Amino acid sequence: MEIVLENTKSKYLEIFSSLDLENINETFKRFSSIKGPLEVKIFAVNESISAHQLSKLKYHFDKIDIYSLCIYSNNRDTVLSGKSLRIDSTFIKEQEIKNKLIAFNSKKKDDILHKGTVRSGERISSNGNLCIIGDVNPGAIVSAKENIYVWGKLLGVAFAGKSGNKNACISSLYLNPLQLRIADVIAIGPKDKPKNCYPEIAVINKQTIIIKPHLIESKN
Repeated sequence: MEIVLENTKSKYLEIFSSLDLENINETFKRFSSIKGPLEVKIFAVNESISAHQLSKLKYHFDKIDIYSLCIYSNNRDTVLSGKSLRIDSTFIKEQEIKNKLIAFNSKKKDDILHKGTVRSGERISSNGNLCIIGDVNPGAIVSAKENIYVWGKLLGVAFAGKSGNKNACISSLYLNPLQLRIADVIAIGPKDKPKNCYPEIAVINKQTIIIKPHLIESKN
């Protein structure tokens, strides 16, 4: 089973494979961190999913901000299970399902641009760079395989260089995080509020995270 969640407003797309129905609560913690409203598509290739299993999925999806839920499968029992729960369910051939997934994967972008405040309890993750236009509140967690840029206040937890890239950086207009992490190096945020009125950037220097002014140098 593969689940595609797409936020058409921000062009955000995420694909979850091999969904573990036994640990569904943990999975939906990730789902709930994605800004809605979301369009959700469930793809099941050669897989029989019971009405009981789908009802568990539907119950959890009803708790988050979605506007559409549909199933595509080449298994008639799965389609019938979906229809019994009044889920939009369509029978299509195996190759058609694979073609749809290929199309979604080709749309998926590594870099993410998020507009708006990231509130406490929310999580945003990027497979490339992550740019946030807004504040990251305490209790929020943002992460990226590459760099993180916050055009606002960074007050939560930020983790850059998830892939092990020690050249990654974290920058913000107001840098006062609870915790910073770049690759495998971790730093606790300062107790005192920044007194500076300029952007700052966090980088690794000699296996330690340091924070310095992030200023544009003049070429003159």
